[in-house]
Amino acid sequence: MKSPTYTLVEPYQIGAWRLFHWDLYRLSDPEELEFLGLRDQLDGEAVLLIEWPERGQGELPAADVEIGLDYAGAGRNCRLEARSETGSRLLARLGRPRAARSGCEPPGAPVTMLSAETSRRSE
Repeated sequence: MKSPTYTLVEPYQIGAWRLFHWDLYRLSDPEELEFLGLRDQLDGEAVLLIEWPERGQGELPAADVEIGLDYAGAGRNCRLEARSETGSRLLARLGRPRAARSGCEPPGAPVTMLSAETSRRSE
């Protein structure tokens, strides 16, 4: 899945899942999200993946799942951490087992570790 850096949002249909990948790096003001149609996607039926969520502070709802990416050689390690009951149900639905905790996740949080080959994007 490529980053939507130049379009701010990329829509995907993956099986029955409607997914929107937002990259808010170039967002000047969180209120722009209203004009970009974010509210229409918050219908409880879509999955939103949001990069740079701090740039949408005040306009974005709390995350259900937090995704962390760390460099791992030529690829990345991915952490999925439930931040709500909805997030816990989603991770359970994905069928991912809980992984061993590292020092950066809060104790007791459901976390999944995945590995993926990706290109490195400069910030």
